[in-house]
Order: sequence, then structure tokens, then C-alpha cells
Amino acid sequence: MNVHHLELFYYVAKHGGISAAVRHIPYGIQQPAVSGQMGKLEEEVGAKLFERSPFKLTPAGVRLFAHVEPFFSNLDAVKQRLGSGDPPPLRVGASEVVLRTHLPAVLERLRHRHPHVRLKLRSGFDTELADWLRDGDVDLIVTPVPGRPPPRTRHQRLLRLPLVLLVPKKWKIVSAASLWANRRPEAPLISLPERESTSVVFQRGLRKRRVTWPVTIEASSLELIMQYVADGRGAGVSLMLPEFVHNPRVRVLPLDDFDSVEVVAVWHGDESPLLRALLEEGRRYTKEHWPEWASDAPAVSGAGSPR
Repeated sequence: MNVHHLELFYYVAKHGGISAAVRHIPYGIQQPAVSGQMGKLEEEVGAKLFERSPFKLTPAGVRLFAHVEPFFSNLDAVKQRLGSGDPPPLRVGASEVVLRTHLPAVLERLRHRHPHVRLKLRSGFDTELADWLRDGDVDLIVTPVPGRPPPRTRHQRLLRLPLVLLVPKKWKIVSAASLWANRRPEAPLISLPERESTSVVFQRGLRKRRVTWPVTIEASSLELIMQYVADGRGAGVSLMLPEFVHNPRVRVLPLDDFDSVEVVAVWHGDESPLLRALLEEGRRYTKEHWPEWASDAPAVSGAGSPR
């Protein structure tokens, strides 16, 4: 088989189609050229490798991708090792608050075991993190999940954080349920974007109670939600962590009957020694700081098919 054809197929299978692959191939090539090369590859192997619209790998395509993926996905790491003799940096994606407030303490411990550790950090929304991991832009993400982690991944549960509702202290409200007694709260609701895990879990809890409460202000961070609540602009959905709820102008209302939000570390494939050490230090850190919410669950594999 033509190695160049296999490389193009790797990008097509990894990114879920020819047009998406063209945007990620690290050299100039047009979509018709990739399509033609894929046709030639299918002639070479004597089998159809993927459905075009909607994109889906055939059984033959799944087998071929499993064969070529380990080689092409590790080329950058091999290049760095050959060039410098140093291991490649570990690329970590998480929310801004995780990278700013919690990761430095974990990293300090990690340096005792791996003195020359190098990291590349990238912050974003939950949905962005999942996309970056899928596309191979990061090696590990730490993210809340409203359900199952992404398919074909391994994950380690870290925390199960309670949802809370924040209200201005000047409001004469002592329970969250009193806000939706008539099932259509009048107070403005401040929340993260609708696809973010805290919003998904909160709205799911409202639906179970047959409550309709649309978002009035969509915020980009839980810190911003707390500030807007403190300013009296509405009630805010948040997580029970000090950096998100401690404000003298804010009252915290428990949501005991709502599902918790699970925070997990997610990665692909087997753990490298560095990744394994980072996970171990992360678990130790969460158990020390939040023993009532930390998880002892072992790492597990996800299910699903490649995209």
C-alpha cells in the first residue's frame, strides 16, 4: 500500500471526513486530491473504507485505522525525542480555574518524581476540551461530564461536585425550591452555555420537576457567575467549590436533590509514566482537599467507535 495514501486515510478517519481532514493535514492539499487518493487506496486494499455522507468507517476502515493510528499519531513525539533527547511535553486541557488554582500544586509534587517535566496548558469550555482530545491537540483533559466520557477513551473519576444555586444575599430567599414553587421562576437565571456540564445537569434536574427556567445571562465562567450574582443581577448555577461560592454578598442554596457533576481526567490509550504520575498526584490532591467528594474509582476504558 502507498504510505502517503495511508497517511491521508489516517487524517480522514481521525477527523471524521475528507473536508475536516484537509483542515488538519500539515501541508497543502486540496479536497478533490484527498478524495482521489482515498479512491486509489480503496482499490489497493480491495475494500470500501468509509461511508462518505454521513461519515462512518466500515469494518475494513476500522481495522486499517487501528493499524496505522499508533504510527502516525506518534510522529511528533518521535521527532522531538530524536531532536533533543528529551521526552515531549504533556499537553493538558482544563478549565482556567483548574489550570490556575489547582494544577500548580499538583505540578509541584510531580516535579519530585519527574524533575524535567514539561507541560503545554490549554484552557477552554467542556465541549472544546472534548474536541481537542478527539482531534489529538491535547493528551489529557480534566473536565466535568454530564454523562459518559467521550467514546474510545480512558478516564479516571476525580470528584463528584454538588450543584448549588447562588442568590444575592439581599434577596429574602432561603431555599432553591421556593424560587420555582410555581414552576416558572421570575428571577433572572445566570448560567454557563447550555452544552456545558453544570448547565446540562441543572436543566435536567429542572425538567424532572417540570420547571421551566430559561437562561437570562449566559456567562463564560463560574467566577463571572458569582460576580454577577453578587451584583444583584440574578440567581446563578454553580459548583460547591470555595472559589466559586465564597462572597459576602452571595447566599449559597444547596441543590441536594439534583445530580452531582462528575469531574474526570480523560485520555487516549495507555498511560505513559509521566501521565500515570500526574494522575496519581491529581488523585492524591483531590482526596486531601475534598475527601467527601473525591473518587477512589480505578481508571476505565470507554466504549464506542472512532469518529
